[in-house]
Order: sequence, then structure tokens, then C-alpha cells
Amino acid sequence: MDRLGIEALSVFGLPPVGFVDLAADLGCRYITVLLQNLGWVPLGYPAFSLQDDVALRRDLVAAMEHRGVSISLGDGFLVLPGADMRSFRGDLDMLAELGVPCVNVVSLDPDRDHTFDQFAALAELAAQRGLGSVVEPVPGLTVGDLSTALAAVKYVGRPDFRLLIDTMHLVRSGSGAADLAAVDPRLIGYAQISDTTLEPRSGNYAEEAMYERMIPGEGELPLGDILAALPADVVIGLEVPQRSSALAGVEPAERLRPCVEAARALLTAVAP
Repeated sequence: MDRLGIEALSVFGLPPVGFVDLAADLGCRYITVLLQNLGWVPLGYPAFSLQDDVALRRDLVAAMEHRGVSISLGDGFLVLPGADMRSFRGDLDMLAELGVPCVNVVSLDPDRDHTFDQFAALAELAAQRGLGSVVEPVPGLTVGDLSTALAAVKYVGRPDFRLLIDTMHLVRSGSGAADLAAVDPRLIGYAQISDTTLEPRSGNYAEEAMYERMIPGEGELPLGDILAALPADVVIGLEVPQRSSALAGVEPAERLRPCVEAARALLTAVAP
């Protein structure tokens, strides 16, 4: 199965229909979606909102059907202090309408108990709409490592609430392929691949993770071992934001083609 996708963070607000065409042109089967263009990098892309623009959603569905691309993940769900996941009902309805199978959640709420309760609430709301959900451990956030994420999955206690494994976050939080291999594969629902150095390249982890990652194979992460430890059926999303190249005028296809080629080579090498 071709399980490569391109994550929304890699394209910095490229409008959805153009994102579909990019993925198809690069031979990728999946994209992820953010509900709106957050404008993190000033590349001149028009603002858009999948929540508010019915015509855009219709055009997106038509483009996906035409190009053979589908959405693998709805991203950008946050637990904030005092959050009530019921506020996401409309967003979840819209993602279900688009055929999205799964949503990703992280927490910015330092209260772990409240975070876990809100994960459970979101997982229930998603399941009511036929959606799965995954939690992404990110160093520096409330759920910052593999063990805390596993505790969250155990707390929620649903087979449709699983782990998202991001190769950069996994290694930088102190885990590796052996730790991943020890996890029940049924608990892993999604993966994101990028490369980086083992030691920080800047004093701001979030800045590095969101804006400057490396092409798979050009950094120091044990990507082959990590991929070999993942279930063979999970989507592998390329999350390789390269802001400096984008601002220098390198087009998305030029930035991402080497990433796609490198990821394919890694997946071929670990295939049974």
C-alpha cells in the first residue's frame, strides 16, 4: 500500500485544492488539513477557512476525487486551559463530511488531569461522527514524551484513541526505535517523518520543529529503525517544514520532492 502523505505544516498555508494537486504530482496518496490558513509564513497565499467556505469544501472534495488523493488527518485540535471539547462539534462535523478518518490533538494546558479528561471528551465526540483520534507527544507540551502519551491512551481507554508518532519528537524527547518496538502496535495510529540532528540546532524547540526540519536521511535520526518498528499499515506523513527555503522562493514541489524520494527509499529498505 502506498502510505505516504504530506502534512499541512510542510506547505505553510498552501490552499487546499493546490495542496491536493501538489500531493498527486509528487505521487503521494494523502494530505492533512488545518481548518484555516494560519499565516505562519508570509508566502502570499490567500486566506481560507474550511469551516466557513462551503464552496471550498466542495472544490476540495472534487479535486481529491479527480486526483486520487484523500485526507488522512485533521490537525490543529488543541486542549487549552478551561477548554471544552464540545466547542469542536462543528469542526468535527465538517471533517466527517470531508471523509477525514482521524483527528490529532495536543495539549497546551499544564493541568494533566484536565488534559486527559478533554482527550477523552474529544475522542468520544469524534467517535460519534465515525472519526478516530490520535495524541501527539511533543517535547515541552503537557504530553511531551512517549510514556505520558501512553498514559493518556490508557486513561481514555478507547481502541480508536491512539498514538501519533513524530520521528523528531520521539527522539528529541528521549525515546527511540526500541521503545517504539515495545509498544503494542494496535496503539499506534499515525506517523510523521522528518529528520534533524540529535542535539538542538537552536535554543527554541518549537521554532525548530515548526519551521526548519531536515530531509529524511540528511540528519541524525535512526529513521530506518523507527520505520521498521511502526505498524506496516499506518500512514507516514512527511512533516518537513523548511521556512528558509520557502522564503527564498523555492516552490513547494521543489522542497518536497527530495523528501518524498528519500522517504520512499527508506520505506522500501525496511519493507518485509
